[in-house]
Amino acid sequence: MKKIFLLAVLAGGLAFGQSKKVVASDVHWWGYKVAKSEASSHDGTVKVKSGDMVMKGDKLVGGSFVLDMASINATDLSGEYQQKLNGHLKNGDFFEVEKYPTATFKITGVKKNNDKIYNSLVTGTLTVKGKTNPITFPAKIAYSKGVVSLVSNKFSFDRQKFDVAYKSTMQDVFVKDDIDMVVKVTAQ
Repeated sequence: MKKIFLLAVLAGGLAFGQSKKVVASDVHWWGYKVAKSEASSHDGTVKVKSGDMVMKGDKLVGGSFVLDMASINATDLSGEYQQKLNGHLKNGDFFEVEKYPTATFKITGVKKNNDKIYNSLVTGTLTVKGKTNPITFPAKIAYSKGVVSLVSNKFSFDRQKFDVAYKSTMQDVFVKDDIDMVVKVTAQ
């Protein structure tokens, strides 16, 4: 009886996929002022709190990532200016970290991409500040010896769709709506 149960569990895992826990990550973001250029931008990182990638054979078929929004950090500044910008990003002007401590991305589909480097298109839902919207980005996905890695190309999303809006009298005229990101995660 135990052998039948074990076989059923193994067969179920093969049918639905095998979950791999995220063991390393690097999420980099760029935000821009009105003129989208390096001179008018800020960039930084945010940490992945937890996550998994679901494999069916050697193909990525799903997964999810939880971003720790309290870890958002501007890396293009230092000292007092960095502290001010980090506080600004975490307060009600942008991400309201105290009320919304995490953001999530759930993979809903992966299909082949004709790009030689970024061989896949990853589609999913991004939830920030309780608002969920679809996101698709090109990524290089590799699987070897039980380890899966996903490295995105730089992609953009509209922060306004997530109510990440600069609450000032200027009503977002100083800040571009697009946020760029590059995501790198490894799971095993």
